Amino acid sequence: MYKNPSLVKSFLGSGAIGANLIVKFGADDLTVSPAAAATDLLLGITNEIALAALDVTNGNSVDVTLQGVGMLKIGGTIARGAKITANASGQGIAAAPSAGANAQVIGIAMRSGVANDIIPVLILQSVMQG
Repeated sequence: MYKNPSLVKSFLGSGAIGANLIVKFGADDLTVSPAAAATDLLLGITNEIALAALDVTNGNSVDVTLQGVGMLKIGGTIARGAKITANASGQGIAAAPSAGANAQVIGIAMRSGVANDIIPVLILQSVMQG
């Protein structure tokens, strides 16, 4: 249903990375790590294949959707149309920064869902101020 052309690139993992999670740049060029906060500079969403620690040791990569529609595991209730940021596990949550604070946004929910659902997200990296 959401199989639209997307920009997908492969990156080395700086550690184990789960499937359908938000990632940020890693410490080195061409690496990514799981996003861990709404203030992380969010890059994209991993595909449905996780990257285990052994894979990282063996130099395997993880595919990350940078533009288009990504399938994201969410960490709470999200309504379609909501702007999404990352929680401490790299799952998507509704962006709701407090007054004067900023939250990095990975995109917009295209379907409503509850914790542990995997929903389509239109990837539009931006910043939201509370």
